[in-house]
Amino acid sequence: MMIQKSVCNMPFLILHVHTPMKLYNTRTRKIEVFTPITDKNVGLYTCGPTVYNYAHIGNLRTYVFEDILKRTLVSAGYEVTHVMNITDVGHLSGDDDTGEDKIEKGAKREGKTAWEIAEFYTNIFKKHISLLNITPPNVWCKATDHIKEQIAQVQTLIDGGHAYETTDGIYFNTTTFPRYGEFARLDNQELKAGARVDLGEKKNHHDFALWKFSQPEETRQMEWEAFGRMGFPGWHIECSAMSMKYLGTHFDIHCGGIDHIPVHHTNEIAQAECAGAHHPWVNYWLHGEFLLINDGKMSKSEENFITLDTILEKGYSPLAYRYFLLQAHYRKQLNFTWEALEAAENGLKNAYSKVKSIKNLIEEQKKDKIYIDWIQNNKLGNNKLENDKNEIEIYYRQNFFEVIYHDLNTPAALALLWDLLTNKKILPDLIYQTVLEFDEILGLGLKNVKLESVEIPSEVEQLAQKRLSARKEKNWGESDRLRDEINRLGFDIDDTSDGQRLVPRV
Repeated sequence: MMIQKSVCNMPFLILHVHTPMKLYNTRTRKIEVFTPITDKNVGLYTCGPTVYNYAHIGNLRTYVFEDILKRTLVSAGYEVTHVMNITDVGHLSGDDDTGEDKIEKGAKREGKTAWEIAEFYTNIFKKHISLLNITPPNVWCKATDHIKEQIAQVQTLIDGGHAYETTDGIYFNTTTFPRYGEFARLDNQELKAGARVDLGEKKNHHDFALWKFSQPEETRQMEWEAFGRMGFPGWHIECSAMSMKYLGTHFDIHCGGIDHIPVHHTNEIAQAECAGAHHPWVNYWLHGEFLLINDGKMSKSEENFITLDTILEKGYSPLAYRYFLLQAHYRKQLNFTWEALEAAENGLKNAYSKVKSIKNLIEEQKKDKIYIDWIQNNKLGNNKLENDKNEIEIYYRQNFFEVIYHDLNTPAALALLWDLLTNKKILPDLIYQTVLEFDEILGLGLKNVKLESVEIPSEVEQLAQKRLSARKEKNWGESDRLRDEINRLGFDIDDTSDGQRLVPRV
């Protein structure tokens, strides 16, 4: 199949990339060819934030990787229906269904209502992902807007014999789901009752809350009447109920952080499949690795987290943080340091400068009558044009899509972007259009780079003329000396078939 695009108003053909997309599937622990359930539509669910505090930059790493995934799927021609939840109730401070509701805890911390806390941090989260150039989901779904669906799913599990009641809530009985623990590769789970001192009223160690009852001694702002008492949903039921509402009982991809594997996603699978979902409920599970700080996990509970606002306050661009993240594969741990962010900032600025230089070259060439005749009327240099298009297609595009379609290899994709940005042999029009195509996936904002008019000092112009004379006289030593002097004054000089070209040095 051929796709027609335009460079300098002249149509040219780019071969459609046929590289199959391959993704690492946590469910199988293998890299697999991605095959959607329906031909060109992909259902994607990504676990969103619990909005009781700022999402730290470790959390944001997961959302950047998910954005790369979605952009890559779109580039492959899929129509993606992306659903992301907002957890604004029910996420307790302990993974064992104990502790205080994080939203209620945040309300006490800041002297606001639980609803105000949830709204405030939801808005901050949306602002931060926008600053990181993360495309928003098609559907935002708040847990508090979907209580009816969660109650209905809990009732289905009760009716199916998968749940039981205790004095503090409705619990899922993990022994009724033989595959429980397969997803997380949990060791022998010892799914027998054991000592009540350890389990409380739970029948099995891994049983988890579907619905929690409000206790007489606690005052809750967020609670609903269900199952004969006031209460609130468990954290896990929210995601399965909402994802099934918008994506159905069988969909393509579910994503989250690697810390979701042993508890949250394991429990989601159990309750969803017991509530009538297809087996497997989700075909592909993708998880992003931890961002470390001082070689340790970044965590709100440990109070060692950094927010995007901190990065902004220190004068760094949010897209510099995105660039920093893309330098590592999403399944590899990454250690954050301010020195590494500084290097990423410089790298991104250099990329912007390269794009500016390329755009300046294009503008200069538009003034060149020979070049216009060459491109628009194809009278001169036909072989040059065809050779450059072939190099773009066969080397750059094929390799870029091969690495990005192989489990989102952003470090290799960035390396190819830089190779292209520094290529001085290919026509700048072709480079620029291809760079923008690559950035549709990388999301570094290269299309927003503004062209700046550059005034070449008369001293540099005079040195360039002297160098041209030296080259005509084949005085290569003098030519090199003059080139170095021009470089020292902040300009590069390129020798082309049309003569010398001066461009600001990056």
